[in-house]
Amino acid sequence: MKALIVDDEQHVRDAIRLLIDWNEFGIETLLEADNVAEAIACVEREEPEIVFTDMLMPGPSGIRLLEWLAERYPRTKTVVISGHDDFEFVRNTVKFGGIDYILKPIVEDELRAAAAKAVDCRKREDLALQTSRERSIEVNQLKPVYWDKMFSNLAGDPSYYDTIQGSLQREFGLAADTRECRVAVLRLSALDRVIRDKFASSPDLLFFTLSNICNELLREAAAGYAFRFWNSDSEIVLLLWRRLGDAEALLARINAGLFAALQGRAAFGLGSVRPFPGGVAESLREAQRALKRRNLLARGGSVFAYSAAEAPTSSPALRLGEYEAGLRLAVRSGNEERIRHAVSGLFAAIRGLSSISEEQLELWQYEFALQRERWQQELFGGETERQPSMALAAELAFEPPVAVDGTLSVAAWEERFATGMIALARRVADFQHRESRIMFDIAAYIERHYDEEIALQDIAARFFLSREYISRKFKQDIGVNLSDYIERIRMDKAKLLLLNRSLRIAQIAATVGYKDEKYFSKVFKKLEGKTPGEYRREHEEGDAPAERQPGASP
Repeated sequence: MKALIVDDEQHVRDAIRLLIDWNEFGIETLLEADNVAEAIACVEREEPEIVFTDMLMPGPSGIRLLEWLAERYPRTKTVVISGHDDFEFVRNTVKFGGIDYILKPIVEDELRAAAAKAVDCRKREDLALQTSRERSIEVNQLKPVYWDKMFSNLAGDPSYYDTIQGSLQREFGLAADTRECRVAVLRLSALDRVIRDKFASSPDLLFFTLSNICNELLREAAAGYAFRFWNSDSEIVLLLWRRLGDAEALLARINAGLFAALQGRAAFGLGSVRPFPGGVAESLREAQRALKRRNLLARGGSVFAYSAAEAPTSSPALRLGEYEAGLRLAVRSGNEERIRHAVSGLFAAIRGLSSISEEQLELWQYEFALQRERWQQELFGGETERQPSMALAAELAFEPPVAVDGTLSVAAWEERFATGMIALARRVADFQHRESRIMFDIAAYIERHYDEEIALQDIAARFFLSREYISRKFKQDIGVNLSDYIERIRMDKAKLLLLNRSLRIAQIAATVGYKDEKYFSKVFKKLEGKTPGEYRREHEEGDAPAERQPGASP
């Protein structure tokens, strides 16, 4: 904080300087002037918060300085120090906002009290001003959000206009007799890539920037207002209520403004002229449809006006289902050349199209999503809890990249898709290898626990797989049914034990996991063609045969 001492007598200025500790009041700089002209120059240069001034000096009086300060620097606090107990001086001190009037000779306590009062008054004003500025900033930050919400409500419910009509007149000058409107839509996906790349990490900042640029030009023309549409996470809506016939030219100027500020353009959808406020929603739907029907192969940065005569796209120009089998087989083969060949066939057909609309692209993406579900079952065996997440796999997206100029880049799209399919083939191979290893782990588990009661449900729980999946996959990878494999392991162990005549058949049955000797004998005869006793008698003499590998034919 700075203070200025104005007096034509040096000893008075020295006394004021030395009587009190100015640092105590937060005053770090003390300035001096010996006349009003010099004081005015000092105030303009240094802008002190507090001024101590005499009244009678050569040249203009202290009254002139007080008057000038009140006019030019009204927040500067003044304290008069005068040798004259003059009513006119006191009256002018009060008139021009002086804090105190001190008579010479100066008394320390009076000077200290006046300084404290002036400093306190200035600090309170500074705090109030700061608070007011902060509130103003908050209001200005919240105001666009408020109007985004109000206009979004109006777009969804025309009756909401009655609630905000007065506010629209005061804030935007929207005349009460406005009878027509027109709506345009700017969608983030319809921006040139250069703009989206700049704001990739901050979509909120992108919305803020786009809205500001649009509204700057709309305000100049007093034509409408642009707002972030709350019913969509990717659209800015421009509600026009004046110069409706010049809407396309106005949007072209906005595009020029976008290019000047961001080096990119946007595609706008434009609805037809509709009654206000009842037709806002319909004009908005038209603008959205016009944007969806634009040709993504053509350069962006244009205005696409809705035409009722234009037939909507009811089906894609080609169906992905025609290429699904080839793509799926190529992925299963794991051969990169074969995958690229299958992908090139699909994209050769896409290149043959003269137009690709957003509507068509959405239909393709929907069709591909269905294919993806089928692939989920076929390529990964239907075990959803074990398979890789296809919903998040980049290789399974059918989203085309956008060129710098806003057009759909078919060449880059083909390369992205082919690369993704190759990566998917690797996932499938890795998954199948891993799943096959699990089946061998199950087989090893059975060999270690053949003498226990082994149920399919227990194995499913231990290996976190469904019973149906184990039954199917075990037969596919090991070559025999799971139950047959268990029985074969037990029979092979039983044949070795039968060579030991000191063991009774009932003991052998229990040892290999059968509590019922008769059932053991029945199974043994079914697999070996003879009873356990017959097998023992045939092998009473000679060496025992080598143990057969699990799963081998008897």
